[in-house]
Amino acid sequence: MPETDPGHRRFSRRALLGTGGLAALAAGGAAGAAALGGGGEAAAPAVPFHGPQQAGILTPRQNHVRLAAFDLGRARTDRGRAAALLLRWTTAAEHLTRGAPVPAGLEPPGSRAADTGALADTRPARLTLTFGLGATFFDRTGLTAARPEALAPLPAFPDDRLDPARGDGDLLVQIGADDAFVTAQVLRTLQRLAHGEATLRWTMTGFTAADGRRNLMGQVDGTNNPDPARALVSAPDAPPWLAGGSYVVVRRIRMLLDHWDTLPPDHREQALGRRACDGAPLTGGGERTPVDLAASRPDGVPVIASNAHVRLAAPASNNGATMVRRSWSYHDGHRADGAPDAGLLFTAWQPDPRTGFVPVQQRLSRGDALARYLVHEASAVFVVFAVPGGIRPGTYVAQSLLEP
Repeated sequence: MPETDPGHRRFSRRALLGTGGLAALAAGGAAGAAALGGGGEAAAPAVPFHGPQQAGILTPRQNHVRLAAFDLGRARTDRGRAAALLLRWTTAAEHLTRGAPVPAGLEPPGSRAADTGALADTRPARLTLTFGLGATFFDRTGLTAARPEALAPLPAFPDDRLDPARGDGDLLVQIGADDAFVTAQVLRTLQRLAHGEATLRWTMTGFTAADGRRNLMGQVDGTNNPDPARALVSAPDAPPWLAGGSYVVVRRIRMLLDHWDTLPPDHREQALGRRACDGAPLTGGGERTPVDLAASRPDGVPVIASNAHVRLAAPASNNGATMVRRSWSYHDGHRADGAPDAGLLFTAWQPDPRTGFVPVQQRLSRGDALARYLVHEASAVFVVFAVPGGIRPGTYVAQSLLEP
């Protein structure tokens, strides 16, 4: 792979993609002008790939998501090879998110697979691709010294039953769209473009309710999210290459729905601290009314129980710690005991997990009333670039890290 100046490690797009790939990019500009599905029909909704932050973080949740982690194919990967992979993925994302086909000839050397045209008659459906790097990516590419301290493994939490096969990974991709067919085919495209460089480690599939509000417990989900513009400001000690970046915590949380469904309605509401019908706090008002944690009944008992989820998760209970939560439901059939294998794919975006997710989860693990109906089965932390500083035209994901 190219590296004409080891001191600067500047890689040209021609060298990274090869002559054929560069020609494909040139042709792709014209091809991208025609949305998938043609026929003179109105263009499908599209979310811009370029912008002040990566799409898929502040974007309103789509109906479907595929979270996927990849491992680089070698214990030690040449930095140029990693750059070439991320350039291919970035190029594909630029085209797919605007409804254009992936340029021909973008496949890596040695790949025998080609685009089948499965997306040719499909609209973008608000497709977004969000990319992140796991802690091991830095070791694999010889960038250990650049790995931020905040990208440390999460501490152990009581009652976690983590499956190693569903955690970690060198690279993270979040694929969101309003069409499950689109998310499935986009993941296949990324796998094809990663041939010989990275393999799929795990994938999880999620969905939302038609109105995007309720989870499988029947609760209105994500009500008290902070203002993302303020909550996702980079930490003061973030390295220069992560300026404007963020971190995401991914958790697969299985809900014990058969048990939950047998509880009296008032018991379920007390466990959460909100009404089931509209998501309003038990202290009154509507869904967006702030929770009054100091409110008490005439007998002096707090309206919001001491172990209610909203009390323990509130910023006021965690020294102001906040996260931007953007989660989906999942239902993967039934387990051997007949219980539903279903729950929440929880993603939390923040400037530093050590001051965001970790203290909140530690507090929840010490008595959250919902915890007895939940099982945390997977966990991973990834660096996610460009929140709010996004990918500019002519650049690729993580370029400022790989080409300092």
